Amino acid sequence: MTDVRVERIERLDLAYAPRPWPFAQTRRAEIDAHFARRKAARPALWNGQVLVLYEHAVDGAVFRGSYLKTDYASFLSWMDWGHPDATVRDSFSQGALRSADGAYLLGVMGSHTANAGKIYFPAGTPDLSDVKGDKVDLAASVWREIEEETGLTAADVEAEPGWYSVFSGPQIAHLKIMQAREDAVPLRKRIMAFLARQNPPELADIRIVRGPADLEPMMLPFVAGFLREQWAGTGQQR
Repeated sequence: MTDVRVERIERLDLAYAPRPWPFAQTRRAEIDAHFARRKAARPALWNGQVLVLYEHAVDGAVFRGSYLKTDYASFLSWMDWGHPDATVRDSFSQGALRSADGAYLLGVMGSHTANAGKIYFPAGTPDLSDVKGDKVDLAASVWREIEEETGLTAADVEAEPGWYSVFSGPQIAHLKIMQAREDAVPLRKRIMAFLARQNPPELADIRIVRGPADLEPMMLPFVAGFLREQWAGTGQQR
């Protein structure tokens, strides 16, 4: 079982500081062959440019880090092969969508995606669209993914200050609570109507989660860890 640690963070200070990734260089042929097999199974996969965290530290209430740029094939291979390079992390933001009546809403990834069937909050691997000058803006990424995956905008949800940084093995997830103005059931209905207009929808379903009994095996460890901390009210404060 993966150990999960949750820290309350006030601010992210993330640098875009590209440098070569030895893993992607030395295993190039294996990576290309692996991605070809994955793409044959899921043709929608696209080998774009993504960002990988290669250094990080928590400085008081600030999470600082630096990202390099690589292709999605290298990143996916690193994930699929059990994270053989321990010097990097998969570090991303997610919008923890919370309804007016206190439930959380999570998405089930569609069958055409690399993470088919897995359950987590709206999110995406950081990419070059998140780069602003020499910084990586994960707050903007949260808003983009919320709108792309659920159709919700600032008219529907409000971002709470600060972050919950969740450390879970090779992953560091930065979760921002996105407080919706609707209760869970009508909110899910609205999101499902939005998904029905997509072809294909990135999300196959929306789960309403109100307590530990609603946790499922396909929920990623950092998601379950974050939710348990929220319900217990014992998230580590910095």
